[in-house]
Amino acid sequence: MRFIGMDVHRDFCEVAIWEAGEVRSAGRVKSTEADLELFAQSLGADDQVAMEMSGNARAIAAAIEPHVARVVLADPKKVRERLGNGPKTDRLDARALAQLGAGGFLAAVWMPDEPTRVRRRLISRRYQLVRQRTREKNQVHAVLVRNLRGKAPMSDLFGANGRSWLATQPLPQDEAETVDACLRQVDFLNAEIELIDRRVAEQVVASAEIRRLMSLPGFGAVAATALMAAIGDVSRFPSPRHLVGYLGLDPKVAQSGSEPARHGRISKRGPGYGRHVLVEAALHARRSTGPMKAFGERVAGRRGQNVATVAVARKLVTIAWHMLTRGEDYAFARPTLVAQKIRKAELEAGAKRRRGGGGKRAKVSATERKRLEKELAAQAEVAYRRLAADWQPAGRRVGNQALRGGDDSA
Repeated sequence: MRFIGMDVHRDFCEVAIWEAGEVRSAGRVKSTEADLELFAQSLGADDQVAMEMSGNARAIAAAIEPHVARVVLADPKKVRERLGNGPKTDRLDARALAQLGAGGFLAAVWMPDEPTRVRRRLISRRYQLVRQRTREKNQVHAVLVRNLRGKAPMSDLFGANGRSWLATQPLPQDEAETVDACLRQVDFLNAEIELIDRRVAEQVVASAEIRRLMSLPGFGAVAATALMAAIGDVSRFPSPRHLVGYLGLDPKVAQSGSEPARHGRISKRGPGYGRHVLVEAALHARRSTGPMKAFGERVAGRRGQNVATVAVARKLVTIAWHMLTRGEDYAFARPTLVAQKIRKAELEAGAKRRRGGGGKRAKVSATERKRLEKELAAQAEVAYRRLAADWQPAGRRVGNQALRGGDDSA
């Protein structure tokens, strides 16, 4: 049995082979379909290939996998942790991958299925477009600040009223041209984001798991799809703590000897777009009537608003893990609001609008249902406050016990 290490690049792959306890370099292979197919045919059926996960690694692995026993796509960060800070060249990296593979020190990263890859590409693209739009809007605000125009009298500077107000502001010619250019970019980016939102809505219609996540407070189509894209298969996370750590919402921990554990800022590992939408969802959840609002206020009273928002995001992730694992909706969901969110996604995906009321008139109007559901959510909020007030802490954990225990602000 041989172990093949491949240091993958855009145009070529550096190859090394471990066999019978010795490792040797085997040159380079061009990263084209024809050259990769020819290289794969030269490998044995019991060979194992190891490479770091990168932009084109998945496509290279797909070309090689039918011809070998196994292809391992390794986490680059974990590979660098094992190699340390020694010299780094393509040849040395390929040889190191072959040796680590032979020693069984490379753990394969999880490979998402095609629906999950589609969701990840959609959410990642949307995240980048929103960031571009924010930069353009910030340039407009900077122009107003430079020219002492003050704060706009309306909340949305880029709506119809805001643009009318912008048009009346006396600005130097170059600054006015900058504002016009930024507004054109904002319009273009808005159109692109709308196209992606339509594709996201199609994901909502096609996935029962995404619709289930939309029952959480603060979760719309984008947030639910983003979280489902990050999770993929929830069964790969043995506990909600593993999912929280994967999303980078767990605090860094430093502990040595008899000293108590010290918790710092969140680790910020994993996909950045996932944390971004989770924090946005947490901000909305903190304003919605229900237990999440009470939880956020309780943490904010002890740790501040920013920590409270992250704590709510982490709590939402924990609840989402239980919902997906058990196949249950959020216990304190407001059915009318959830149905509205799902219906909005269906309409964006191209569903026909319902016209007329052909059936029997409902005994309770939609407005009355919303009021009753809000009252139930308020009762759940009060119940949580009472539970938190009656809760008695078990005492401060020290040493390794702090690592095993849970923080109520997490």
